[in-house]
Amino acid sequence: MKVHFEIGSVDDVLTADAQIPEFDGRTTEQKIHARFANNHALILIAKVGEIPVAYKIGYALSKTQFYSWLGGVIPAYRKQGIATTLREKQECWALSAGYNEISVKSMNRYPGMLQLLISSGYQISGYENNGTTDSSKICFSKVLRE
Repeated sequence: MKVHFEIGSVDDVLTADAQIPEFDGRTTEQKIHARFANNHALILIAKVGEIPVAYKIGYALSKTQFYSWLGGVIPAYRKQGIATTLREKQECWALSAGYNEISVKSMNRYPGMLQLLISSGYQISGYENNGTTDSSKICFSKVLRE
């Protein structure tokens, strides 16, 4: 199986997202466009052939900070390094676009993502209490270096 990575579209995101059970269809075209409004944004897609199997999307929070908003891999394609490659490509793109920090949030219910972030040099930078440990968010950041 050959996976290739490219700049993608909102349609690519929605195609992959529909097959990621954790997201249960809550990502919509309107939500994506609302997040991107007036922001410098990036959509990265992993494809097998022409089929999107994973994505990573984010946008500028400021001139120096990029926010990695949402990403996912279809279950059949997990544990193959796709999420790591998307993260690395996003970091390289952000650095070359002039950002010096990436921030991201995740939740206890996504232990794979928490492990990926910590093992990739992201540090815990905060916590958003949303009432329960399952719905609260752990904030991470990483300083980008050449």
